[in-house]
Amino acid sequence: MKNLPLIAALPLLALAACSPPAGTGSADAATAVVVADALCRPTPPGRQVTGCYLTLTAPVADTLVSAASPAAALVQIHEMRMESNMMMMRELKAGLPLPAGEAVTLAPGGNHIMLMGVTEPLATGDTVALTLTFANAVPVEVVATVGNPVPSAG
Repeated sequence: MKNLPLIAALPLLALAACSPPAGTGSADAATAVVVADALCRPTPPGRQVTGCYLTLTAPVADTLVSAASPAAALVQIHEMRMESNMMMMRELKAGLPLPAGEAVTLAPGGNHIMLMGVTEPLATGDTVALTLTFANAVPVEVVATVGNPVPSAG
């Protein structure tokens, strides 16, 4: 009967041994940013630049701070906006804010991911690997389909 407390503690020790140690960067599904509908445009002949679009939903407020891809020499997060009656595109150097629980859509004519120095032409049906890095959440690996976005009804 002296070993009864030890026997009772064994299931707890087994559970603790299976849990990752704190601070190892293991992905917590509750705080991971959800990515949907990842799409990159095909590259026109002779062009090495294209845009990628997707929808991001962060469970807690976060920021998309960078993106990378083996398919391009440089990847930037861009915004499109009207300035002096002209549509202007610029890099979001501070990243793209992601409000908690709100879907943020990157779409043609708005915020998007820009691939520059595309290493091989991208054709409809190809795929593009993207790594999205956030201020707080773990990075997310995405495989985007290459194709043309469906025009929005509106």
